[in-house]
Amino acid sequence: MTPHEKYIKDALSGWKFTLGMLLKLPSIVFWGVRIQSLDENHCKVTIQYTWRTQNPFRSIYFAALAGAGELSTGALCRLHLAGRDPISMLVVDFKARYFKKADSRITFHCNQGAELRHLLDGLKNSGDTATIVMTATGTNPSGMETSIIEVTWSFRKK
Repeated sequence: MTPHEKYIKDALSGWKFTLGMLLKLPSIVFWGVRIQSLDENHCKVTIQYTWRTQNPFRSIYFAALAGAGELSTGALCRLHLAGRDPISMLVVDFKARYFKKADSRITFHCNQGAELRHLLDGLKNSGDTATIVMTATGTNPSGMETSIIEVTWSFRKK
């Protein structure tokens, strides 16, 4: 099994994902965020509208939406780092736009895997750095766009 296949299997495994998130990002577990699908090019993450995610205005709290959107970009980054020589990653900028009330399940899609792979392939020598703005688009069950999350990731080859 390749490192990519192992990462995908672990990310989609209920208990392994939950354990990993409890150790690294416990709010993701509390909010009930789930990775629905993950491959080399695309990541799909969902968050439900429940008592744990709602704000006083009966919609999903903006921070919970931001966390789910960031996870859809970060999981894709971690997938592409699996099996490579050590590369550190860090969020250096974050922007969020909200268009429609998030009062149902929201699904975030990020499909920049090919662009990310190309960027990481360019990091040849120790100390090389690169940044990429990754976009996660949130939609409700009827397909209406509710939010756009833009996460700027910085990578440095160790």
